Amino acid sequence: MEIQEIVSKQKAFFKTQQTKNLRFRKMYLEKLRDLILENENLLYETIYKDFGKSKFDTFTTEISFVLNDIKYYLKNLKSLSKPKKVRTNLANQFGKSRIHNEPLGNILVIGAWNYPYQLSLSPIVAALAAGNCCILKPSEIAENTMKVMAKIINKNFPPEYLYVYEGGIDETTELLKLKFDKIFFTGSTKIGNIVYKAAAENLTPVVLELGGKSPAIITKDANLEVAAKRIVWGKFLNAGQTCVAPDYLLVEESIQEQFLEMLRKNIQQFKYEPQSEHYTKIINQKNFQRLIKLIDQDKIYFGGNSDEENRYIEPTILTNINWKDEVMQEEIFGPILPVISFTNFNLILNEIIELEKPLAAYLFTNNSEEKENFKNKLSFGGGCINDVIMHLGNENLPFGGVGNSGIGNYHGKFGFETFSHQKAVLERATWGEPNIKYPPYSEKKLSWIKRLM
Repeated sequence: MEIQEIVSKQKAFFKTQQTKNLRFRKMYLEKLRDLILENENLLYETIYKDFGKSKFDTFTTEISFVLNDIKYYLKNLKSLSKPKKVRTNLANQFGKSRIHNEPLGNILVIGAWNYPYQLSLSPIVAALAAGNCCILKPSEIAENTMKVMAKIINKNFPPEYLYVYEGGIDETTELLKLKFDKIFFTGSTKIGNIVYKAAAENLTPVVLELGGKSPAIITKDANLEVAAKRIVWGKFLNAGQTCVAPDYLLVEESIQEQFLEMLRKNIQQFKYEPQSEHYTKIINQKNFQRLIKLIDQDKIYFGGNSDEENRYIEPTILTNINWKDEVMQEEIFGPILPVISFTNFNLILNEIIELEKPLAAYLFTNNSEEKENFKNKLSFGGGCINDVIMHLGNENLPFGGVGNSGIGNYHGKFGFETFSHQKAVLERATWGEPNIKYPPYSEKKLSWIKRLM
Protein backbone atom coordinates (compact mmCIF):
# COMPACT_ATOMS: atom_id res chain seq x y z
CA MET A 1 0.00 0.00 0.00
CA GLU A 2 1.40 3.41 -0.97
CA ILE A 3 1.94 5.91 1.82
CA GLN A 4 -0.34 8.45 0.13
CA GLU A 5 -3.12 5.88 0.22
CA ILE A 6 -2.53 5.15 3.91
CA VAL A 7 -2.62 8.84 4.80
CA SER A 8 -5.86 9.21 2.83
CA LYS A 9 -7.36 6.24 4.65
CA GLN A 10 -6.33 7.75 7.99
CA LYS A 11 -8.01 11.03 7.12
CA ALA A 12 -11.18 9.17 6.17
CA PHE A 13 -11.06 7.04 9.32
CA PHE A 14 -10.60 10.06 11.55
CA LYS A 15 -13.76 11.58 10.10
CA THR A 16 -15.76 8.57 11.32
CA GLN A 17 -15.31 10.00 14.87
CA GLN A 18 -14.28 6.60 16.25
CA THR A 19 -11.01 7.86 17.70
CA LYS A 20 -12.88 10.36 19.85
CA ASN A 21 -14.36 7.51 21.86
CA LEU A 22 -12.41 7.07 25.11
CA ARG A 23 -12.98 3.32 25.21
CA PHE A 24 -11.54 3.07 21.69
CA ARG A 25 -8.43 4.99 22.72
CA LYS A 26 -7.92 2.93 25.88
CA MET A 27 -8.36 -0.33 23.99
CA TYR A 28 -5.51 0.48 21.61
CA LEU A 29 -3.27 1.92 24.32
CA GLU A 30 -3.71 -1.35 26.22
CA LYS A 31 -3.00 -3.25 23.01
CA LEU A 32 0.26 -1.35 22.48
CA ARG A 33 1.26 -1.97 26.11
CA ASP A 34 0.58 -5.69 25.76
CA LEU A 35 2.54 -5.89 22.50
CA ILE A 36 5.55 -4.22 24.11
CA LEU A 37 5.46 -6.66 27.04
CA GLU A 38 4.94 -9.68 24.78
CA ASN A 39 7.85 -8.67 22.55
CA GLU A 40 10.12 -7.28 25.28
CA ASN A 41 12.97 -9.73 24.65
CA LEU A 42 12.78 -9.13 20.91
CA LEU A 43 13.04 -5.39 21.52
CA TYR A 44 16.15 -5.95 23.67
CA GLU A 45 17.79 -8.18 21.06
CA THR A 46 17.04 -5.80 18.24
CA ILE A 47 18.42 -2.62 19.79
CA TYR A 48 21.54 -4.52 20.81
CA LYS A 49 22.15 -5.24 17.12
CA ASP A 50 22.01 -1.53 16.32
CA PHE A 51 24.48 -0.20 18.87
CA GLY A 52 25.04 -2.64 21.68
CA LYS A 53 22.56 -1.24 24.17
CA SER A 54 22.10 -3.41 27.25
CA LYS A 55 18.84 -4.87 28.50
CA PHE A 56 19.12 -2.74 31.66
CA ASP A 57 19.60 0.54 29.78
CA THR A 58 16.95 -0.32 27.21
CA PHE A 59 14.37 -0.91 29.91
CA THR A 60 15.25 2.06 32.14
CA THR A 61 15.73 4.66 29.38
CA GLU A 62 13.31 3.41 26.74
CA ILE A 63 10.68 0.78 27.45
CA SER A 64 9.85 1.97 30.97
CA PHE A 65 9.23 5.50 29.63
CA VAL A 66 6.73 4.22 27.07
CA LEU A 67 4.98 1.90 29.53
CA ASN A 68 4.72 4.69 32.11
CA ASP A 69 3.28 7.02 29.47
CA ILE A 70 0.61 4.44 28.64
CA LYS A 71 -0.13 3.92 32.33
CA TYR A 72 -0.48 7.68 32.84
CA TYR A 73 -2.96 8.13 29.99
CA LEU A 74 -5.02 5.09 30.90
CA LYS A 75 -5.37 6.50 34.40
CA ASN A 76 -5.97 10.14 33.46
CA LEU A 77 -7.65 10.01 30.04
CA LYS A 78 -11.13 10.76 31.39
CA SER A 79 -10.04 13.85 33.33
CA LEU A 80 -7.79 15.10 30.51
CA SER A 81 -10.63 14.80 27.99
CA LYS A 82 -13.28 16.40 30.19
CA PRO A 83 -14.27 19.93 29.09
CA LYS A 84 -12.74 22.49 31.41
CA LYS A 85 -15.05 25.09 32.92
CA VAL A 86 -13.70 28.63 32.88
CA ARG A 87 -15.06 31.92 34.19
CA THR A 88 -17.57 33.75 32.00
CA ASN A 89 -17.09 37.51 31.92
CA LEU A 90 -19.85 40.04 32.65
CA ALA A 91 -20.46 40.89 28.99
CA ASN A 92 -21.36 37.26 28.25
CA GLN A 93 -23.75 36.69 31.11
CA PHE A 94 -25.84 34.64 31.33
CA GLY A 95 -23.64 31.97 29.83
CA LYS A 96 -21.30 29.04 30.38
CA SER A 97 -17.73 28.91 29.04
CA ARG A 98 -15.75 25.72 28.49
CA ILE A 99 -12.55 24.58 26.81
CA HIS A 100 -12.85 21.30 24.90
CA ASN A 101 -9.74 19.28 24.04
CA GLU A 102 -10.41 17.77 20.64
CA PRO A 103 -7.98 15.64 18.60
CA LEU A 104 -6.19 17.39 15.75
CA GLY A 105 -6.60 14.59 13.23
CA ASN A 106 -3.69 13.01 11.38
CA ILE A 107 -0.27 13.13 13.02
CA LEU A 108 3.20 12.43 11.62
CA VAL A 109 5.85 11.46 14.18
CA ILE A 110 9.47 11.35 12.99
CA GLY A 111 11.57 9.56 15.59
CA ALA A 112 15.26 9.69 16.49
CA TRP A 113 17.90 6.96 16.49
CA ASN A 114 19.59 7.55 19.86
CA TYR A 115 16.61 6.36 21.91
CA PRO A 116 14.68 4.72 19.08
CA TYR A 117 11.86 3.19 21.12
CA GLN A 118 11.28 6.04 23.57
CA LEU A 119 11.57 8.92 21.09
CA SER A 120 9.32 7.19 18.56
CA LEU A 121 6.69 5.57 20.75
CA SER A 122 6.24 8.14 23.54
CA PRO A 123 4.95 10.82 21.12
CA ILE A 124 2.77 8.17 19.46
CA VAL A 125 1.25 7.21 22.82
CA ALA A 126 0.39 10.86 23.55
CA ALA A 127 -1.07 11.36 20.07
CA LEU A 128 -3.24 8.22 20.31
CA ALA A 129 -4.37 9.16 23.82
CA ALA A 130 -5.49 12.53 22.45
CA GLY A 131 -7.59 10.74 19.81
CA ASN A 132 -5.54 11.06 16.64
CA CYS A 133 -4.53 8.80 13.77
CA CYS A 134 -0.76 8.48 13.33
CA ILE A 135 2.02 7.73 10.91
CA LEU A 136 5.31 6.84 12.63
CA LYS A 137 8.56 7.26 10.69
CA PRO A 138 11.36 5.85 12.89
CA SER A 139 14.96 6.77 12.17
CA GLU A 140 16.54 4.54 9.55
CA ILE A 141 19.94 5.01 11.23
CA ALA A 142 18.85 2.51 13.91
CA GLU A 143 17.69 0.18 11.15
CA ASN A 144 16.91 -2.93 13.17
CA THR A 145 14.71 -1.12 15.69
CA MET A 146 12.90 0.60 12.83
CA LYS A 147 12.10 -2.78 11.29
CA VAL A 148 10.97 -4.39 14.53
CA MET A 149 8.60 -1.51 15.35
CA ALA A 150 7.14 -1.76 11.85
CA LYS A 151 6.73 -5.52 12.19
CA ILE A 152 5.01 -5.39 15.58
CA ILE A 153 2.74 -2.40 14.96
CA ASN A 154 1.77 -2.94 11.32
CA LYS A 155 0.83 -6.54 12.03
CA ASN A 156 -1.43 -5.65 14.97
CA PHE A 157 -2.89 -2.19 14.23
CA PRO A 158 -5.18 -1.15 11.38
CA PRO A 159 -3.13 1.05 9.01
CA GLU A 160 -5.94 3.59 8.83
CA TYR A 161 -5.31 4.23 12.55
CA LEU A 162 -1.59 3.66 13.19
CA TYR A 163 1.10 2.78 10.67
CA VAL A 164 4.91 2.58 10.78
CA TYR A 165 6.53 3.73 7.55
CA GLU A 166 10.01 2.39 6.90
CA GLY A 167 12.69 4.04 4.81
CA GLY A 168 15.38 6.68 4.69
CA ILE A 169 15.79 10.24 3.44
CA ASP A 170 13.77 9.73 0.25
CA GLU A 171 10.80 8.26 2.10
CA THR A 172 10.88 11.01 4.73
CA THR A 173 11.01 13.64 1.98
CA GLU A 174 7.91 12.13 0.37
CA LEU A 175 6.10 12.08 3.71
CA LEU A 176 6.83 15.76 4.29
CA LYS A 177 5.11 16.66 1.02
CA LEU A 178 1.82 15.33 2.39
CA LYS A 179 -0.66 17.30 4.45
CA PHE A 180 -0.84 16.43 8.15
CA ASP A 181 -2.57 18.15 11.04
CA LYS A 182 0.66 18.17 13.04
CA ILE A 183 4.24 17.00 12.62
CA PHE A 184 6.32 15.93 15.61
CA PHE A 185 10.06 15.69 14.92
CA THR A 186 12.95 14.67 17.18
CA GLY A 187 16.48 15.15 15.89
CA SER A 188 19.13 17.66 14.96
CA THR A 189 18.60 21.39 14.47
CA LYS A 190 19.81 21.02 10.87
CA ILE A 191 17.12 18.48 9.96
CA GLY A 192 14.61 20.37 12.10
CA ASN A 193 15.02 23.32 9.77
CA ILE A 194 14.19 21.11 6.78
CA VAL A 195 11.11 19.69 8.51
CA TYR A 196 9.93 23.17 9.52
CA LYS A 197 10.24 24.52 5.96
CA ALA A 198 8.38 21.53 4.51
CA ALA A 199 5.60 21.87 7.10
CA ALA A 200 5.23 25.56 6.27
CA GLU A 201 4.25 24.67 2.71
CA ASN A 202 1.04 23.14 4.08
CA LEU A 203 0.69 25.47 7.08
CA THR A 204 1.19 22.42 9.27
CA PRO A 205 1.98 23.12 12.94
CA VAL A 206 5.07 21.39 14.28
CA VAL A 207 6.74 20.24 17.46
CA LEU A 208 10.52 20.22 17.09
CA GLU A 209 12.52 18.42 19.77
CA LEU A 210 16.07 19.38 18.88
CA GLY A 211 19.22 19.75 20.96
CA GLY A 212 22.13 22.10 21.48
CA LYS A 213 25.07 22.52 23.80
CA SER A 214 23.68 21.92 27.28
CA PRO A 215 25.98 23.28 30.02
CA ALA A 216 26.57 21.96 33.52
CA ILE A 217 27.94 24.48 36.02
CA ILE A 218 29.80 23.34 39.13
CA THR A 219 30.59 25.93 41.79
CA LYS A 220 32.73 25.73 44.92
CA ASP A 221 29.55 25.43 47.01
CA ALA A 222 28.52 22.15 45.34
CA ASN A 223 28.68 18.70 46.88
CA LEU A 224 31.52 17.69 44.58
CA GLU A 225 31.34 13.95 45.15
CA VAL A 226 27.65 13.80 44.27
CA ALA A 227 28.13 16.18 41.32
CA ALA A 228 30.96 14.11 39.83
CA LYS A 229 29.07 10.83 40.14
CA ARG A 230 25.85 12.17 38.64
CA ILE A 231 27.59 14.01 35.80
CA VAL A 232 29.65 10.97 34.80
CA TRP A 233 26.52 8.81 34.76
CA GLY A 234 24.49 11.34 32.76
CA LYS A 235 27.21 12.29 30.31
CA PHE A 236 28.31 8.76 29.38
CA LEU A 237 24.88 7.14 29.46
CA ASN A 238 24.29 5.78 25.95
CA ALA A 239 27.92 6.73 25.19
CA GLY A 240 26.98 10.39 25.36
CA GLN A 241 24.40 10.02 22.58
CA THR A 242 21.70 11.78 24.60
CA CYS A 243 20.17 15.11 23.63
CA VAL A 244 19.96 16.31 27.26
CA ALA A 245 23.37 15.05 28.36
CA PRO A 246 25.75 17.67 29.78
CA ASP A 247 27.57 18.84 26.65
CA TYR A 248 30.33 20.70 28.51
CA LEU A 249 31.27 21.63 32.07
CA LEU A 250 31.89 25.05 33.57
CA VAL A 251 33.88 24.47 36.76
CA GLU A 252 34.84 27.12 39.28
CA GLU A 253 38.61 27.49 39.09
CA SER A 254 39.29 27.02 42.81
CA ILE A 255 37.88 23.47 42.79
CA GLN A 256 38.73 22.42 39.24
CA GLU A 257 41.68 20.10 39.93
CA GLN A 258 39.82 18.40 42.77
CA PHE A 259 36.73 17.95 40.64
CA LEU A 260 38.61 16.65 37.60
CA GLU A 261 40.15 13.96 39.78
CA MET A 262 36.69 12.99 41.02
CA LEU A 263 35.44 12.71 37.44
CA ARG A 264 38.38 10.48 36.53
CA LYS A 265 37.79 8.31 39.59
CA ASN A 266 34.11 7.78 38.77
CA ILE A 267 34.79 6.97 35.13
CA GLN A 268 37.26 4.29 36.20
CA GLN A 269 34.87 2.89 38.82
CA PHE A 270 32.02 2.65 36.29
CA LYS A 271 34.27 0.63 33.93
CA TYR A 272 33.30 2.03 30.55
CA GLU A 273 35.32 -0.58 28.69
CA PRO A 274 34.95 -1.85 25.09
CA GLN A 275 33.06 -4.97 26.14
CA SER A 276 31.04 -3.43 28.99
CA GLU A 277 27.34 -4.12 28.48
CA HIS A 278 26.46 -0.78 30.09
CA TYR A 279 28.45 1.22 27.55
CA THR A 280 26.95 1.40 24.07
CA LYS A 281 28.70 1.69 20.75
CA ILE A 282 28.73 4.84 18.64
CA ILE A 283 25.81 4.38 16.26
CA ASN A 284 27.79 4.26 12.99
CA GLN A 285 31.15 4.96 11.35
CA LYS A 286 30.13 8.43 10.22
CA ASN A 287 29.44 9.57 13.77
CA PHE A 288 32.53 7.78 15.03
CA GLN A 289 34.77 9.72 12.65
CA ARG A 290 33.02 13.01 13.46
CA LEU A 291 33.66 12.50 17.18
CA ILE A 292 37.29 11.46 16.78
CA LYS A 293 37.98 14.76 14.99
CA LEU A 294 36.68 16.67 18.02
CA ILE A 295 39.30 15.20 20.34
CA ASP A 296 42.28 17.54 20.59
CA GLN A 297 45.13 15.24 21.63
CA ASP A 298 46.95 18.13 23.32
CA LYS A 299 44.00 18.82 25.64
CA ILE A 300 43.19 15.31 26.87
CA TYR A 301 43.02 15.11 30.66
CA PHE A 302 41.65 11.57 30.66
CA GLY A 303 40.72 8.98 28.04
CA GLY A 304 41.08 9.49 24.32
CA ASN A 305 41.42 5.84 23.34
CA SER A 306 39.22 4.39 20.62
CA ASP A 307 38.52 1.27 18.57
CA GLU A 308 37.08 2.00 15.15
CA GLU A 309 36.15 -1.59 14.34
CA ASN A 310 33.93 -1.81 17.45
CA ARG A 311 32.84 1.84 17.27
CA TYR A 312 34.20 2.40 20.79
CA ILE A 313 35.37 5.75 22.13
CA GLU A 314 36.64 5.86 25.69
CA PRO A 315 35.06 8.51 27.94
CA THR A 316 37.27 11.51 27.33
CA ILE A 317 37.76 14.67 29.38
CA LEU A 318 39.30 17.70 27.68
CA THR A 319 40.77 20.62 29.66
CA ASN A 320 42.19 24.06 28.86
CA ILE A 321 39.20 24.53 26.59
CA ASN A 322 38.01 27.91 25.32
CA TRP A 323 34.84 28.97 23.52
CA LYS A 324 36.61 29.02 20.13
CA ASP A 325 37.78 25.39 20.19
CA GLU A 326 36.23 23.12 17.58
CA VAL A 327 34.61 20.95 20.24
CA MET A 328 32.62 24.00 21.39
CA GLN A 329 31.18 24.84 17.96
CA GLU A 330 28.54 22.11 17.75
CA GLU A 331 26.61 19.69 19.92
CA ILE A 332 29.02 16.85 20.72
CA PHE A 333 26.55 13.96 21.04
CA GLY A 334 29.21 11.54 22.17
CA PRO A 335 31.49 10.60 25.09
CA ILE A 336 33.66 13.72 25.01
CA LEU A 337 33.46 16.17 27.91
CA PRO A 338 35.15 19.59 27.54
CA VAL A 339 35.85 21.52 30.75
CA ILE A 340 36.07 25.32 30.95
CA SER A 341 37.07 27.03 34.20
CA PHE A 342 35.57 30.25 35.55
CA THR A 343 36.12 32.59 38.49
CA ASN A 344 32.90 34.64 38.57
CA PHE A 345 29.52 32.86 38.58
CA ASN A 346 27.46 35.79 37.26
CA LEU A 347 29.94 36.53 34.49
CA ILE A 348 29.84 32.91 33.27
CA LEU A 349 26.03 33.05 33.28
CA ASN A 350 26.25 36.11 31.04
CA GLU A 351 28.52 34.21 28.65
CA ILE A 352 26.00 31.35 28.40
CA ILE A 353 23.21 33.85 27.76
CA GLU A 354 25.05 35.05 24.65
CA LEU A 355 24.89 31.53 23.15
CA GLU A 356 21.94 29.73 21.58
CA LYS A 357 19.36 28.57 24.14
CA PRO A 358 20.13 24.94 25.06
CA LEU A 359 17.71 22.07 25.44
CA ALA A 360 18.93 21.51 29.01
CA ALA A 361 21.05 23.22 31.64
CA TYR A 362 22.38 21.99 34.97
CA LEU A 363 23.75 23.63 38.10
CA PHE A 364 25.54 22.01 41.03
CA THR A 365 25.61 24.23 44.10
CA ASN A 366 24.15 24.65 47.58
CA ASN A 367 24.27 28.43 47.30
CA SER A 368 20.73 29.86 47.28
CA GLU A 369 21.67 33.02 45.39
CA GLU A 370 23.38 31.02 42.65
CA LYS A 371 20.30 28.81 42.33
CA GLU A 372 18.01 31.83 41.94
CA ASN A 373 20.26 33.49 39.37
CA PHE A 374 20.47 30.26 37.39
CA LYS A 375 16.68 29.83 37.32
CA ASN A 376 15.88 33.47 36.59
CA LYS A 377 18.63 34.51 34.19
CA LEU A 378 19.17 31.50 31.94
CA SER A 379 16.70 30.40 29.29
CA PHE A 380 16.73 26.66 28.50
CA GLY A 381 14.26 23.91 27.70
CA GLY A 382 14.44 22.20 31.09
CA GLY A 383 17.04 21.13 33.59
CA CYS A 384 18.07 20.26 37.12
CA ILE A 385 19.81 21.72 40.12
CA ASN A 386 22.19 19.16 41.67
CA ASP A 387 21.41 16.48 39.11
CA VAL A 388 21.33 15.83 35.36
CA ILE A 389 18.76 14.33 32.96
CA MET A 390 16.38 13.20 35.72
CA HIS A 391 13.82 15.94 35.02
CA LEU A 392 12.72 13.79 32.06
CA GLY A 393 11.48 11.16 34.49
CA ASN A 394 8.80 13.42 36.01
CA GLU A 395 5.60 13.14 33.98
CA ASN A 396 4.34 16.35 35.60
CA LEU A 397 7.08 18.43 33.95
CA PRO A 398 6.97 19.42 30.27
CA PHE A 399 9.84 18.29 28.07
CA GLY A 400 10.81 20.49 25.13
CA GLY A 401 13.22 23.09 23.86
CA VAL A 402 13.22 26.84 23.40
CA GLY A 403 14.61 28.93 20.58
CA ASN A 404 17.20 26.96 18.65
CA SER A 405 16.66 23.86 20.79
CA GLY A 406 13.06 23.32 19.79
CA ILE A 407 9.41 24.28 19.60
CA GLY A 408 6.63 22.84 21.76
CA ASN A 409 6.73 20.17 24.47
CA TYR A 410 5.22 16.90 25.64
CA HIS A 411 5.11 14.29 28.48
CA GLY A 412 2.05 13.77 30.65
CA LYS A 413 -0.75 16.30 30.24
CA PHE A 414 1.54 18.44 28.07
CA GLY A 415 1.70 15.66 25.48
CA PHE A 416 -2.08 15.35 25.50
CA GLU A 417 -2.44 19.10 24.96
CA THR A 418 0.24 19.12 22.24
CA PHE A 419 -1.83 16.74 20.13
CA SER A 420 -5.17 18.41 20.92
CA HIS A 421 -6.90 21.57 19.84
CA GLN A 422 -8.20 23.66 22.73
CA LYS A 423 -11.63 24.56 21.39
CA ALA A 424 -13.46 27.44 23.08
CA VAL A 425 -17.24 27.13 23.48
CA LEU A 426 -19.57 29.77 24.96
CA GLU A 427 -23.15 28.68 25.58
CA ARG A 428 -25.57 31.58 26.16
CA ALA A 429 -29.00 31.63 27.70
CA THR A 430 -31.83 32.82 25.44
CA TRP A 431 -33.62 34.93 28.03
CA GLY A 432 -32.91 38.36 29.47
CA GLU A 433 -31.43 39.80 26.26
CA PRO A 434 -30.24 43.43 26.72
CA ASN A 435 -30.38 45.77 23.73
CA ILE A 436 -27.19 47.73 24.37
CA LYS A 437 -25.09 45.93 21.71
CA TYR A 438 -27.70 46.34 18.98
CA PRO A 439 -28.27 49.37 16.70
CA PRO A 440 -29.23 52.10 16.76
CA TYR A 441 -26.28 53.18 18.93
CA SER A 442 -26.28 56.04 21.42
CA GLU A 443 -23.99 57.73 23.93
CA LYS A 444 -25.95 56.09 26.72
CA LYS A 445 -25.37 52.62 25.23
CA LEU A 446 -21.66 53.38 24.79
CA SER A 447 -21.48 54.43 28.42
CA TRP A 448 -22.95 51.08 29.50
CA ILE A 449 -20.61 49.16 27.18
CA LYS A 450 -17.59 50.87 28.75
CA ARG A 451 -18.76 49.84 32.20
CA LEU A 452 -19.23 46.22 31.11
CA MET A 453 -15.87 46.03 29.39
